[in-house]
Amino acid sequence: MGVVFTKTQKGHDEITSKAGGLTPRQRRVLIFIDGKRSVDDLRGMLQADDLQHTLGMLEEDGYIAVGSVVTAQGKVTAPAAPLPSVTAFGELPAAPDPLRMQQARNFMVNTLNTFVGSLGASSLIERITDAEGHSGLRALYDEWYHAMVMSREGKREAEALRGKLLQVI
Repeated sequence: MGVVFTKTQKGHDEITSKAGGLTPRQRRVLIFIDGKRSVDDLRGMLQADDLQHTLGMLEEDGYIAVGSVVTAQGKVTAPAAPLPSVTAFGELPAAPDPLRMQQARNFMVNTLNTFVGSLGASSLIERITDAEGHSGLRALYDEWYHAMVMSREGKREAEALRGKLLQVI
């Protein structure tokens, strides 16, 4: 199954006015979104390691929305129900789960140490270590992801790592 995004009115306005302050990369992704290309099509055209993150930002800021879904058989349909955001965090348990919290914390710290280096990310690692609860870690998610895609090795693995972290955070 693949998702096809369409531009919202805000997205169309951004193309003509450039008033939203998008980076050239974000703007290029927005231009390629036409309501016909799936995320997989965009990935093949744009050769972007952080495409998922860019799409998530554009969706959260209201520039794009899910237009349709392509099934495994190639049939294009409207989604039966609203789909979650591409960067949506999972539901938190009713009671705090210290094991899941520690898994998320360890994952973030270990990936930063591995792909960025402890010196390059020391302040972020310290803030992750000191974060209070899942909400504290979620507040550091964007900074963690940015650090990952800015490193040469992390850029290659960023999408897979992002998916793994979203399962526990």
